[in-house]
Amino acid sequence: MDVRLASWMPLLVIFVHLASYSVVNSKAGKPNIVFVLTDDQDVVLFGQQPMAKTHKLLTEQGMLFENMFVSSPLCCPSRASILTGQFVHNHNTQNNSVNGGCSGQTWQKQAEPKAFNTYLKAEGYKTFFAGKYLNQYGLEKSGGVKHVPPGWDEWHGLVGNSVYYNYSLSVNGKEEKHGDNYTEDYLPDLIHRRGLDFLSRQSDRRPFFMMLSTPSCHKPFTPAPQYEKSFQDEQAPRTASFDTKGKDKHWLVGAALNPMPVDVIKIIDENYRLRHRTLLSVDDMVEGVYNKLKDMDLLDNTYIFFSSDNGFHLGQFSLPEDKRQPYEFDIRVPLIVRGPGIKPNTTSIESVTNVDLAPTFVDLSGSKAETAKFDGMSFAGILRGQAHAFRSTVLVEYYGEEEVKEVQCPQLSNQHLKGCTKEFHCVCVDSQNNTYGCIRYENAKQSFKFCEFQDASNTIEVYDLNGDPHELNNIAKSAPPELLSKLTDKLAKLSLCAGTGCHDKTEL
Repeated sequence: MDVRLASWMPLLVIFVHLASYSVVNSKAGKPNIVFVLTDDQDVVLFGQQPMAKTHKLLTEQGMLFENMFVSSPLCCPSRASILTGQFVHNHNTQNNSVNGGCSGQTWQKQAEPKAFNTYLKAEGYKTFFAGKYLNQYGLEKSGGVKHVPPGWDEWHGLVGNSVYYNYSLSVNGKEEKHGDNYTEDYLPDLIHRRGLDFLSRQSDRRPFFMMLSTPSCHKPFTPAPQYEKSFQDEQAPRTASFDTKGKDKHWLVGAALNPMPVDVIKIIDENYRLRHRTLLSVDDMVEGVYNKLKDMDLLDNTYIFFSSDNGFHLGQFSLPEDKRQPYEFDIRVPLIVRGPGIKPNTTSIESVTNVDLAPTFVDLSGSKAETAKFDGMSFAGILRGQAHAFRSTVLVEYYGEEEVKEVQCPQLSNQHLKGCTKEFHCVCVDSQNNTYGCIRYENAKQSFKFCEFQDASNTIEVYDLNGDPHELNNIAKSAPPELLSKLTDKLAKLSLCAGTGCHDKTEL
């Protein structure tokens, strides 16, 4: 060996050792987080069925949460809860309108500066967003495209509500218009491409958070051309609540046509197929992101979260389609997480909710932010397999809406209704008195849902979910008074809760 080389060998060994230590430490440091959010994807009506790739890459390699719920079964209130970790009565986004708190000035001034991504950015994360944000985002009355929510390094926000073609994006505060060319404009694929581009510019030196918020499977249910003929033989599930009234439901359900007209059922079946077709592009997105992370050697230090903003119904209790109801098909959504420390192919039965996402992201980032400010709780411990009592009670809140004038159904114009169309024989999707607070209580032996409606009758609906999982029989008139009293007290407390006061682990 050359004497000069031999003299350098000890230093070379030290250098290589330090370089290796640096790489290992950076990969073992703060984890990356990817969050894929779908729109209106249910669980009860087999909304995850089309997503075979997601099942293979995330569910089989990660953790499936069987009891994931939303704090409100409507897009904007639910998304506001995801971003802030707060219930509706605290973030005050009550519906999908600017007047209802959706992307208005109050939201922008009070809520956005406290969204979870601001904590992650302060912790050194590179943050990226692409897709649907809030339903009124980017419109003139909401500040236009120049408004970029704080805490995002790269921003590709959809202007307005879910669409697949002919839309505008705010790209870091500048408008970008898109047309109807599939290759260039189909929104789920565009979100996919931009996500991959962002990933290609990352390394293991700085952690990142990437949120891909797809329009699928929201109306107008427009699939990619290659998937237009998929699922041709399928029809909407004829669940036990399909085309039935149930017992002692609130006014809006009682107003539905039963049995449903044949032409309505035909539309329901076609929309079921279309919804599933749109999800195939999301399935491709999950695969693309997974493979990109794997190719870049970032997969082992990256959490991938998959969830939706609310569920959906198609004919349940004779309601043709929509969400906004307190029943399982509208409030139960998918949640799958794959990442470091998560045992493959595991299932959690803990009751979690969308307000828990923000504190979980913040917890995983290692932030020292005061998580007591969140109404939700971090479920990072569940991901790591730590056994502990999590939550006994889930709160669901909804504020019913009305339209000033029902153009298609003028005979209903003075009845405080919303979404009444001739297509569905003037069966409406909402009403002002479809305003309620609910709790869903669960322990090892009991499972109850308790709802109070703000209508003329002060309707109460109670379901024993163990014996009546489809919520067909309202037992409010026959349940033991002691049980009703305890459920009433729980709902009253949670309806006013904030921070750790919302972390209800108590038994009935």
